[in-house]
Amino acid sequence: MRVPDLPTDAAVLRAALAWQVELGADEAIGETPVSRFEAAARPEPPVRQAAAAAAAAPEVPAGVTTEALAAGCGDLAALRAAMAAFEGCALKKGARNLVFSDGNPAARVMVVGEAPGRDEDRAGLPFVGRSGQLLDRMLAAIGLSRKAEAPEAAVYITNVLPWRPPQNRDPAADEVAMMLPFLHRHIALIAPEVLVAVGNSAARTLLETTTGITRLRGHWAEWRGIPVMPMFHPAALLRNPELKRAAWADLLAVRKRLDEA
Repeated sequence: MRVPDLPTDAAVLRAALAWQVELGADEAIGETPVSRFEAAARPEPPVRQAAAAAAAAPEVPAGVTTEALAAGCGDLAALRAAMAAFEGCALKKGARNLVFSDGNPAARVMVVGEAPGRDEDRAGLPFVGRSGQLLDRMLAAIGLSRKAEAPEAAVYITNVLPWRPPQNRDPAADEVAMMLPFLHRHIALIAPEVLVAVGNSAARTLLETTTGITRLRGHWAEWRGIPVMPMFHPAALLRNPELKRAAWADLLAVRKRLDEA
């Protein structure tokens, strides 16, 4: 039986590799057995050792809870370092980057999404794909931008989860519960005037409810004294353009709240 020729075109090979990554493959296994004992005995090149040491995050002591880790973070830099060093969430093993935040920390408005997607995982920033581009246009329509330097026109953006779930699946309850103290500390450090929760997961997490976003959106709620406006996720608007009317009404409500304050 003749073995078919393997493709040699670089674009075809890259597409095949990307498809494997989307399926969740995180390890390449060759046809020839590898002696792990021999590999372990072989020292790393000095350059690689130095690079690894420079990139290593501080270790988290065993048995320390996420509540304790989050509570001990006095600023955003400490919070980011603590999250980067945390190894308790399995999502980290399959993600390329920690997606911490984007925007101006002094912003009056803080947007909380669900979790990074493929584009966000690659860039290490939240909401940079098609959904993020739509979100930017939506915010610009009410005079807000993640790039604005002035706090009154700025937006700060983060997610419930900092790592991408495989195949963009919905976050699991235990994953959300594990990372929730970090999110709570994140919000406390930013201390925004208004929170915008986009999508089911973000709204349910912040408001501690099982009610769906269709019923939650458009109604002001509170998180520890901070007004919260639940909204449809931009991805839902891309799938169902008829939802844009409701999203526009919610944005106008946010603008009105800011103007009144």
